[in-house]
Amino acid sequence: MTDYNYKIEKHLFPLIKNFQKPNILEFGVQNGRSTKRFLEICRKKKGHLTSIDITDCSKLFIDKNWTFIQSRDDDFEYLEKRIPKKFDVIFLDSLHEANHVEKIFYYYYPKLNVDGYFFIDDISPIPYLKDKRRNSFYCEINNRETNKRILEIFNNNTDLFDLNFSYISSGLAIIKKNKKSNLKKKKSILSREFTVKNFFRNTWKLIKKN
Repeated sequence: MTDYNYKIEKHLFPLIKNFQKPNILEFGVQNGRSTKRFLEICRKKKGHLTSIDITDCSKLFIDKNWTFIQSRDDDFEYLEKRIPKKFDVIFLDSLHEANHVEKIFYYYYPKLNVDGYFFIDDISPIPYLKDKRRNSFYCEINNRETNKRILEIFNNNTDLFDLNFSYISSGLAIIKKNKKSNLKKKKSILSREFTVKNFFRNTWKLIKKN
């Protein structure tokens, strides 16, 4: 089992396997790894999967439980006429850049039912660091920025959804909606790491160590 498969099998599918007649929205299909598993759940639980990708992936599966739409995930006017109004699960695995993730999350979050899950893939920079096997400047920086952006959104919405992270493979943000309320704007996290107080704290730690 690949790291990616292990990640979603451990931290995604156990959370949604008991949904009855789940309505699932997937952004990003590629080779259909997650699509295949979503369809298995839909067949078993009499649900439906809507998948969206800029590449034509329509021939990957022939399944009555599946609707594929070739489109950008941020072509809101186009998609609004073609997708259901509400979902139990939303899985974002398309463009992994913080601004894009924020835009998609804020637009589609109102379509998520209470107690539903919004999963955001690729939030960990660790596998892409310079000394790691996947060494990638682009992925390292974008995943780090995406992780920070999700925390900033959560910082001003802690009463509206639960947030957890898995750092297996490229990481996964796990968001569970708790209330039917509009999201507030993100709020920067002001760190006290570089304050005078922390300077004296670290100095004192060094004195004690020596």
